[in-house]
Amino acid sequence: MPDPGAARRHIAARLSRFPATHIPLHDRRAAAVTIALASENGELGVWVTRRAATLRAHAGQFALPGGRVDPGEDAPQAALRELREELGVSAPEHDVLGRLDDYATRSGYVITPIVVWIGEAPRLAPNPAEVAGVDLVPLTDLDVAPRFVRIAESDRPVIQLPMLDTLVHAPTAAVLHQFREVVLHDRHTRVADLEQPVFAWR
Repeated sequence: MPDPGAARRHIAARLSRFPATHIPLHDRRAAAVTIALASENGELGVWVTRRAATLRAHAGQFALPGGRVDPGEDAPQAALRELREELGVSAPEHDVLGRLDDYATRSGYVITPIVVWIGEAPRLAPNPAEVAGVDLVPLTDLDVAPRFVRIAESDRPVIQLPMLDTLVHAPTAAVLHQFREVVLHDRHTRVADLEQPVFAWR
């Protein structure tokens, strides 16, 4: 990454042009996830975690650092708090570059993805109660064509992203696919109609 400042400005500019969609909560709960942009050995990437096997919900699934929005918080504040609690990484609010579309999950959450600039990757301190593993996925590896499959339980296509030597599913796949479209290609692609696999509905 020859010029981190230019990369940061480029990403922020693309996000500023993107009209993110808000989804009303109704009876759902607000959550936020962090798309944290960090560089390692000169290559910019995003941290993707594997949820701990002991978690009550979505154990073992790929995720972005995130969780519920607590009372008194907004989505950026919740995203930064969750990044600190899960990976031990602190970032100030002025390093928030923008946001993507809300995504409503089958398990009753409305997730707001927040894009945060970290810069040079610090030493991580993953919380073992929440995180079983973490990878810094280079942006070149995120720039992949998704797969769409049909399931009998839904008329919406299930999205799969081929990465980390496996297939990553929604909601993480939907968020990362939109990040790829908006930030890497300047395409305002919507993802609200992309389905989760049935095992993630609970």
